[in-house]
Amino acid sequence: MSSPLVIFDLDGTLIDTAPDLIDSLNHTIAPVGLAPMTLDDLHHLVGQGARVMIKRAFELRNVPLDEAEADTLFNNFVEHYRHNMPGKSQPFAGTVECLQRLAAAGMTLAICTNKSEALAIPLIETLGLSDHFAAITGGDTFPVRKPDAAHIFGTIERAGGSRDRAVMIGDSINDILAAQNAGIPSIGVDFGYSDVPIASLSPSTVISHFDALTDDLVRDLLVAGKVVS
Repeated sequence: MSSPLVIFDLDGTLIDTAPDLIDSLNHTIAPVGLAPMTLDDLHHLVGQGARVMIKRAFELRNVPLDEAEADTLFNNFVEHYRHNMPGKSQPFAGTVECLQRLAAAGMTLAICTNKSEALAIPLIETLGLSDHFAAITGGDTFPVRKPDAAHIFGTIERAGGSRDRAVMIGDSINDILAAQNAGIPSIGVDFGYSDVPIASLSPSTVISHFDALTDDLVRDLLVAGKVVS
């Protein structure tokens, strides 16, 4: 039997990237005259990667965006974001201790994010966290991304896990819906960037701090038919 596989989302779950995402977005849209976004706008912007973030920023300002301009802005965003990594981004409270605790209990860890690999992997490396993970997959790793179950399935395969021994941790509808589509348990975190209460998305359970993410919780969720409240 393979070891349990704990799959984490990145932005708003493992890492508080909000200040740097907004900073790079505003750097990108300022030259084309869009008013700056604020942290209050974040819930409407994050979750599908930088390209969609830019598109949603234009939609929020009711300004049209053509494909050629979108490509240029995306490249500008990536350049600014990567150049300033890790910026103010930091793991959420208890993250590192949680990763160490789960690994010590014999669990394998992975990241499944809609952030592109070109942004996700360097961020994890600059924060000194890459050694914790057996696989890191981004929104451009496969032909599909969350909430498509194939994104999770591909992550499980790369991490050497099995579908019946995997749990997804996330802060948004894309994470919880992807887990549901994949038929695996999910743990919602209520400190992330969701624009609705995470409990309303019906994850298997909700935590408010990584201190609550224990190996016992993971193993309980993996018991057939077990729902933790």
